[in-house]
Amino acid sequence: MSHDSTAAPEAAARKLSGRRRKEIVAVLLFSGGPIFESSIPLSVFGIDRQDAGVPRYRLLVCGGEEGPLRTTGGLELTTPHGLEAISRAGTVVVPAWRSITSPPPEEALDAIRRAHEEGARIVGLCTGAFVLAAAGLLDGRPATTHWMYAPTLAKRYPSVHVDPRELFVDDGDVLTSAGTAAGIDLCLHIVRTDHGNEAAGALARRLVVPPRRSGGQERYLDRSLPEEIGADPLAEVVAWALEHLHEQFDVETLAARAYMSRRTFDRRFRSLTGSAPLQWLITQRVLQAQRLLETSDYSVDEVAGRCGFRSPVALRGHFRRQLGSSPAAYRAAYRARRPQGDKQVDSDGAPGQPGGPASLGPAGLPPALHPDGPVPMQTRRTAASALSATASASAASAENGREAYATSRAASLPGQRSAT
Repeated sequence: MSHDSTAAPEAAARKLSGRRRKEIVAVLLFSGGPIFESSIPLSVFGIDRQDAGVPRYRLLVCGGEEGPLRTTGGLELTTPHGLEAISRAGTVVVPAWRSITSPPPEEALDAIRRAHEEGARIVGLCTGAFVLAAAGLLDGRPATTHWMYAPTLAKRYPSVHVDPRELFVDDGDVLTSAGTAAGIDLCLHIVRTDHGNEAAGALARRLVVPPRRSGGQERYLDRSLPEEIGADPLAEVVAWALEHLHEQFDVETLAARAYMSRRTFDRRFRSLTGSAPLQWLITQRVLQAQRLLETSDYSVDEVAGRCGFRSPVALRGHFRRQLGSSPAAYRAAYRARRPQGDKQVDSDGAPGQPGGPASLGPAGLPPALHPDGPVPMQTRRTAASALSATASASAASAENGREAYATSRAASLPGQRSAT
């Protein structure tokens, strides 16, 4: 699933400055960046595949800081170009940033801002969205990133409309994607935008990937929210919710436990996590239903009750919207994929059926989800980290530059539309 802003046609019509060329793609690399994400735009835009019907781009690999750049596994890279080469590019891609809590180099942010001012298309893959946000390019815009980092992006840059459900978001002259494979989806989308479906399809065949994936990030979401651990009061409320998903309660219940009005709770929860509390709660219930469908023999009706849904109909509707499948079909597909020898063992040491005594707690729930059992440390950590205090702020010069740039262009944004 992608988000294509209605502002895209207007933004796409922006003219490049005279020295920039539409076919030139600059990829901006930093030390500490993961090599997989970094290699995606290099492979898509840097290899001549004209024999397969794919129009050729001209690739400029640029170092965002002094090299050599160290990447995954301790590999060292030397880029053929520096920041000055970005001045020729019609598209600038930031495939990753090494830390979601540290500010990018101000020189790189200035180069990205200038490129955008001169009509270049700016792309952030995965954590590259943090660089675009630090440069002020995402203020007032819809954007996405890896679901695991989306709450942190929303918390550090509250003016960005972060949608963790999307594989990628196209807002015309600024585009962002979720993690790793979604970077391929966005790069294919760019080729499709530039040269049409046939060219994108030919490239997809060469890469042996689907030309267009359906769905979003919902099916990949985990229980954990941000990685940072903090002591925000809402962490206790989140921990309680995760412990009691088998009970029927709503957001008003959570707001009451936080001693807040529903409106205040909604605003506080979204500002800290990047997600509306109702959507977060539904996602957690669906995830628990997934686990029970995988580990037990409960009927779908029983699973609905044990996950806090008011009816099996509600479970089926939310399950299909998030995972693209009915609960029964999901269970059948999951069991068909399991190796024949992958059998659980019951308390007597004999092979048992999924959901037997060894895999379920006293109430038929997995031990980690049982209401009377201890809360797993991981649950406590992720609940606390979901609502932790903002990590160290960016350097003053970077923040001032971002705010100044955002202010200067606020009146000329091609369109502002929330992705939520």
